[in-house]
Amino acid sequence: MAAPIVHAQLAWLAHPQELAERLVSLSSDLWRLQWHSAYRSLGLPSKDPVSPNADDERFSDPVWTDSASWDLTKEWYLAFTHHMQDMLFDTPGLSSKERRRAAFWWRKWLNAVAPTNFFWTNPVAIRKAVESRGESLAHGFRNMLCDFEAGDVRMSSPGDFKVGENLATTAGAVIFRNQLLEVIHYAPTRPKVHAQPVVIVTPWINKFYILDLVSKKSMVRYLLDQGLDVFITSWKNPDASMRDVRFDTYLQDGVHAIVETARQFTGAPKVHAVGYCIGGTVLAMYMAWANKRFPPDEVPVADWTLLTTLVDFHKPGDIEVFIDDASVRYLAENMARKGFLDGKEMASAFRLLRSNSLIWHYVVHGWLYGEAPLAFDVLYWNMDTTRMPFAMHSWYLRELYLENRLIEPGALTVAGEALDLSNVTQPLYAVSAEDDHIAPWTQTYRINNLVTGPKRYVLSSSGHILGIVNPPVNPPKRKFWVADARRSEKADDWRNRAAAHSGSWWGDWMLWLKPRCGELVEARFAASKDFPALAAAPGTYVLER
Repeated sequence: MAAPIVHAQLAWLAHPQELAERLVSLSSDLWRLQWHSAYRSLGLPSKDPVSPNADDERFSDPVWTDSASWDLTKEWYLAFTHHMQDMLFDTPGLSSKERRRAAFWWRKWLNAVAPTNFFWTNPVAIRKAVESRGESLAHGFRNMLCDFEAGDVRMSSPGDFKVGENLATTAGAVIFRNQLLEVIHYAPTRPKVHAQPVVIVTPWINKFYILDLVSKKSMVRYLLDQGLDVFITSWKNPDASMRDVRFDTYLQDGVHAIVETARQFTGAPKVHAVGYCIGGTVLAMYMAWANKRFPPDEVPVADWTLLTTLVDFHKPGDIEVFIDDASVRYLAENMARKGFLDGKEMASAFRLLRSNSLIWHYVVHGWLYGEAPLAFDVLYWNMDTTRMPFAMHSWYLRELYLENRLIEPGALTVAGEALDLSNVTQPLYAVSAEDDHIAPWTQTYRINNLVTGPKRYVLSSSGHILGIVNPPVNPPKRKFWVADARRSEKADDWRNRAAAHSGSWWGDWMLWLKPRCGELVEARFAASKDFPALAAAPGTYVLER
């Protein structure tokens, strides 16, 4: 945290001319702010010289504009915040990565000291306290104590949801279990299903039921209603006993295990694979591995779908601020002591990327306004964290995020095979999200430049979760852009020719996927004689804390 800020300060001191120009610019803006302050103090109208960013909801209440004193509090805070951020992004003599890191950490401090975060400088909190005769403060104090007890700023109340009762309720059975995952096969909702199954590889940094929330949001339920036969991974929540589990194991005992289970259960020669986030990354590695391990006509995956998936980690989004050699080494040493990375540490890092909306929003509304946490299924899922084994996660961070070796042909050997994405010839359907800060769409597009099969690429509106958990609704809430992708094409060139559509991309995906899944056959039960039910869906691994 300190190093990039210190580097930025030293860089400015080493460039006095640029610093002087910046100070002149700051003085000019402060002069305009002084005039604005004078006008407002005299009760005269004056246009705000500094406006909040479009996505900044902290000052949305009219009191921040209508009241002269609160308007000036807002304006002086925003003026210094915007200038400081602009200076850090334009720091001379530093790499762009170092500038972004300095700006990121300084922005976290500026967000923390915003006047909205403190009772006596938040007029909305004061108004609510007066109107409620102190009840909002009493409720806020109780909320704060509950957060301290939970060791986290809660976004949702844990008592509002229970997995298997009002989340992840789609009927099915665990038909395979090993030390790493449970394979869930879902019961059909149609009398006939397509002969070849769909296999979904979920990320192990969160629990699988993001794709099976409540019924109306469930991608699993939607696929079943389309007449598809669906299998999904539910990963075990690792503890210290799994410290030495490697990435090779996740590929062989995870992805390959569910592919083979689905093939044997259905008797189909091939499956149609789907990978979400890091589940998509390991699926891409599996595709390269399978195309090396099996003859071309025996690769067990007919086609594949990637959802917000990175394979080129050159610019991995905002998470880049946490990724350098020293940070990875520190994290690896920390994991080595415990044997795993605690899920709360990962969740805290992702929340820090959007601290205003994912941390301070809940502090203000919960502690200062006294509002109860929302009953929101996605937020509950986000708080239901999982751990990661030391050996696997340290390898993943170094080999992919730090060294970016997956895009180098033959540079990465996994489960006995040197991986080369150019060997992957199976058709690909890839989906990204326009506002994704975890897997930026311009970077996820790089998969189209690396594999050689036919490719269709979709860009959905919204972010990493809601761009994917995006069921069709009427009237449509979102939109998407779609076009076939070319291996030699850049992301912006694809965007310029992609066709825009309102609504959900799920319908376009079905038009692409269902004709490939074979003829309709009699629907199969969730379990069979050869694969008896080990547990009812959602299984046991998802319930582990």
